Amino acid sequence: MSRPLLVLRPEPGNSRTCMAAQARGLIAIAAPLFAVKPLEWQVPEASAYSGLLVTSANAIRHGGAGVAAFRGLPVYAVGESSAHAARAAGFAVAHEGAGGVSEIIAHLPSPGRLLHLGGVDVTPFEAGIPVDHIPVYKSEARHPVDLEHWLETRPIALLHSVRAAQHFAALVADRSQIAIAAFSAAIATAAGIGWESLAVAANPRDEDLLAIAQQLAGIRDDDPRL
Repeated sequence: MSRPLLVLRPEPGNSRTCMAAQARGLIAIAAPLFAVKPLEWQVPEASAYSGLLVTSANAIRHGGAGVAAFRGLPVYAVGESSAHAARAAGFAVAHEGAGGVSEIIAHLPSPGRLLHLGGVDVTPFEAGIPVDHIPVYKSEARHPVDLEHWLETRPIALLHSVRAAQHFAALVADRSQIAIAAFSAAIATAAGIGWESLAVAANPRDEDLLAIAQQLAGIRDDDPRL
């Protein structure tokens, strides 16, 4: 039996990652570390901005009715999930980047002011241009039921965010039997040291994350266990 994957991202992304892992023949355990809750927020004038910066799909999913006011703005999305959520909500995605905010800024057609709808806890970034951040959701940390049991199975933990990496690291007493598959180098750094092994996805996409998780589990594409 292959090592189980601990899928730690919040819903609805958790279920999608679990399904994608199971489609590969892997064992996926849903153990969300956060519950996402919408916030009340004041909707600014869309005309003040040249684009909408989306670094998390949760901003679109949990931003409420106010998000619709910005459908006329081009969306600059960090990551496949953010871009998919924006398109599903009727936005035109001008650029989908895999290299973080700095890559997004480099693809702007001209300097301008961006509106960043995001969470209360946001990883700091250097934009080099004016960016107004408005929190539209918050992620409440939780301790998954049966986490201690799954930690005893030598799992491979999938980390999709810096905050998840930090929270998971704080919950784990013995890291030596747990492998980490991280969505980005920054997330891997946030997880710290002492893990059995740690690998970073080539791109911030579930497909790439699951590919390295499969490698950490020691399973080849032609493995009969798949």
